[in-house]
Amino acid sequence: MSFERLVRFAPKGKEGEVLIGQPVDSNVDVGKAVRNGEEVQVKVFSGDSALNPGSLTDKVETIARILSPLSASEVGSIRCIGLNYVNHAKEANMQLPDVPMMFMKPATSLADPWPVSTVIPKHTLADDCADYESELVIVIGKTCKNVSEADALSYVLGYTAANDVSSRKSQLAQSQACYSKGFDGSCPLGPVIVSSSVVKDPSTFTIRGLKNGEVTQNSGLSDLIFNCSKLVSFLSQVRRCFRVPSFSRVRQPV
Repeated sequence: MSFERLVRFAPKGKEGEVLIGQPVDSNVDVGKAVRNGEEVQVKVFSGDSALNPGSLTDKVETIARILSPLSASEVGSIRCIGLNYVNHAKEANMQLPDVPMMFMKPATSLADPWPVSTVIPKHTLADDCADYESELVIVIGKTCKNVSEADALSYVLGYTAANDVSSRKSQLAQSQACYSKGFDGSCPLGPVIVSSSVVKDPSTFTIRGLKNGEVTQNSGLSDLIFNCSKLVSFLSQVRRCFRVPSFSRVRQPV
């Protein structure tokens, strides 16, 4: 793996360009720093994709705008898992599923992480039923089919974050979640991909979500009903998981 944390961005003074690279400061919270108006410098790679980052160059650029670490053309479909936290299922008085519950978001749902570019559909806005969820995203680095749980994480390129934006009224009115969760821009992604070579055990992560500074979500991934290895293996049984398409694990709403 040629990177530890990869960011895709438009550089200052060259906003028409798209570059990828690794932050000069390995400890900087890229999204938070850019949002606070701080300058974040990036060591630029020669490639143009998370899949093919190329090699490190001697060029250093400053972020003008953070982009999704993956482009829509790379993503294909985003495979998502509903009802995948034990405590949340208990709170909702719902039985734990025997198999993962999957739905999909299209590539057109992909959006940059900051500034958020999600446009809420008119009916959702009128019904005041737009909702959000902070999620872990697993990014696949190589094609996998019928992989075992033991081998599953070896196919992972890295991990990033997402916001699963939903239309709750539409979701609860239908048996399928694709319409209510798949509208344009409903999946802001990023800001960085953390390499799987850095994170050996994703169950050590804690997912936190804040709205206007108030914590609305705080859950350890050790609470997952189906862990990352299980999900990668499960999804590879019915459909080949190509390089880059990612799957976020999402909760079923109360």
